[in-house]
Amino acid sequence: MIDKDRLPKHVGIIMDGNGRWAKQRGLPRSQGHKQGAKTFKLICDYANEIGIENLTFYAFSTENWRRPSDEVAAIMQLFREYLADAQKRKKENEQKGMRIRFIGDLGEKSGVPKDIQRLVRKMEKESLDKTKTVVNIAVNYGGRQEITRAVQELAARVKEGKLEPDSITQEDISALLYTAGQPDPDLIIRPSGEYRLSNFLIWQAAYSEFWYSDILWPDFTTEDFDRALSDYANRSRRFGGI
Repeated sequence: MIDKDRLPKHVGIIMDGNGRWAKQRGLPRSQGHKQGAKTFKLICDYANEIGIENLTFYAFSTENWRRPSDEVAAIMQLFREYLADAQKRKKENEQKGMRIRFIGDLGEKSGVPKDIQRLVRKMEKESLDKTKTVVNIAVNYGGRQEITRAVQELAARVKEGKLEPDSITQEDISALLYTAGQPDPDLIIRPSGEYRLSNFLIWQAAYSEFWYSDILWPDFTTEDFDRALSDYANRSRRFGGI
């Protein structure tokens, strides 16, 4: 049983293991990403149902552009399919109170296809007023890139005389991150047997609890999610205190 009083306010999930899942079955890597997309929807809906207020899914990193071009193209096509499906389920998502946000560099020069950029902006605008669950989908995202972007903005303000270097605070940096206005992740889940952050929410994860598992993301279930939440609920979070 999940203790609703000890649910994390924000859960980050590194969706890892799609390629290995496909390889184990003799399938192309694109099939692993397709199955992983189904798991994303399952966990997203379940988290919304039990009352998780903020979710951040690591979908495509700034480093993922180095993968074979056919795999990158397949992932981009999955984004298109997800956006099209979400448009069909618009009323359902509205009833669930889900706000969809995309975090990362999705600008004109980002390399993300223009049609996806347009669909992303449309979906974000349409769900702007939803408040039950905020779903961040990290696309062309990198934690170091995110911090660099924030520092560049602060440097510009200093150059313009709007800000003194000595007055810059941690809160100033947090306010310029993609997750501004949201709590830092209480829990970060990484399946697939890897034990690293991989440039995911590296500023925000300073005091996050971590939950690792050997399960490949396409095989991840709501029961696995429950286990992670139960483990989190039994941890003592001291934030440097006693």
